[in-house]
Amino acid sequence: MVKSEPMLSVDEAQEMLLAAVGDPLPREFAALEDALDRVLAESIESSRDLPAWDNSAMDGYAVHAEDIVGATPERPVRLSVVGEVRAGGSPDIDLPPGCAVRIATGARVPASADAVVPVENTIAVEAGGGRLSADAPGSGSLSSTGFRANEPIQEACFVTSGVNPGAHIRRRGEDVCAGVHLLEPHRRVGPAQIAMAAAVGLGSLPVHRRPVAGVLSTGDELRSVGQDLGDSGISDANRPGLLAMCRESGALTVDLGIAADSLEALLGTLRPALERVDVVIVSGGVSVGPYDVVRAAFEALGRVELWRVAIQPGKPFAFGRSMPRNSDGRQVLLFGLPGNPVSALATFHLFVRPALDRLSGLPSPTVDADRAITEDRMCKSAGKRGFLRVTVGRDEHGSLVRDGQGRLRVRLAGRQGSHVLSAMAAADALAVVPEAIDELEPGAEVEIRWLRR
Repeated sequence: MVKSEPMLSVDEAQEMLLAAVGDPLPREFAALEDALDRVLAESIESSRDLPAWDNSAMDGYAVHAEDIVGATPERPVRLSVVGEVRAGGSPDIDLPPGCAVRIATGARVPASADAVVPVENTIAVEAGGGRLSADAPGSGSLSSTGFRANEPIQEACFVTSGVNPGAHIRRRGEDVCAGVHLLEPHRRVGPAQIAMAAAVGLGSLPVHRRPVAGVLSTGDELRSVGQDLGDSGISDANRPGLLAMCRESGALTVDLGIAADSLEALLGTLRPALERVDVVIVSGGVSVGPYDVVRAAFEALGRVELWRVAIQPGKPFAFGRSMPRNSDGRQVLLFGLPGNPVSALATFHLFVRPALDRLSGLPSPTVDADRAITEDRMCKSAGKRGFLRVTVGRDEHGSLVRDGQGRLRVRLAGRQGSHVLSAMAAADALAVVPEAIDELEPGAEVEIRWLRR
């Protein structure tokens, strides 16, 4: 009988589940604007040098370094200005000895120059040959004494400090050389990786396809948000919450609605859904009551591989796989979560999210853990691993407060019943109480798992 089946530990359940997930979803190319938080399916190589050519790191003058050896504010060196290179402009300017080229940050350095003098170390020269003072009238604003923004090129400049060859020049390939590996597979794409791809001219990245998760609630008593509850209805909180958690995990979602407490109704919804999703998440109907039909539905669609876990909350939990589908031969992952909302959300964190991570291409599940000291007494049932909803202490500015050992301080977010959704909504994290410990006294150290990434 079902009641006599032994419960798996959390670690056993997670290990079995991830082994059953199999390979990540296939590769596809995503445009950069759609690549954020996706997982790379293969390594990325640069097709060009970065920078693509020598360019100036400063606004100033491109010079021959040997022309200004020994220059000081008291004994500046005068150079004739023979042209200008703007960012994006042509650097085809010959630079004879004793001359300079006005240059902007990011502009390509003329081939005949070997250094750049920052504008702060120069003084422009008037047409009559004198120094241009900082308060001289004229259009535009002074960016320094060296030259003004939006003004014509001065005929000469005084350099007040010498520089070494190569000064203030970003060399071609200094950041990245063509052909080098930029990014390795199995890493999540963030803004910096997107910027890197754009810098070397990549408009798309090879990433694993996003998982598609179908979410279904079961229960004759459930009503969609906004519907009249009548005499005994309950507003369906699980489906909106689980859909949001799937999206937060990077999955695409399909809302499968609410199914009645019958095997026929459940199969009538799930069978057609299997061809368009990678994961099915059903909340409710996974216990052993007369109307709990999710296990039977999963067995009709494929097989149940995991049933009941020694956790609190969330013991009635089921996992299985469908039979291979006709379109691509993949097996759809089947998750049966408890009907109590806290249990449903907690088991999603522990079991569904790691599976979505694996399908997305991450080699191992991400666990956002931290250390804390509890300020409240924490209790849970014997022999189970407890996941208690807690808030984390912050200062008056909202910043986390840690002690000298880097530990946070946590309190229970409210009553810990599996139906108490308000405590889950208030919680920052789950405090993990091991199987061998029934209660923790105030001042005890506890591991916490952050609820938001």
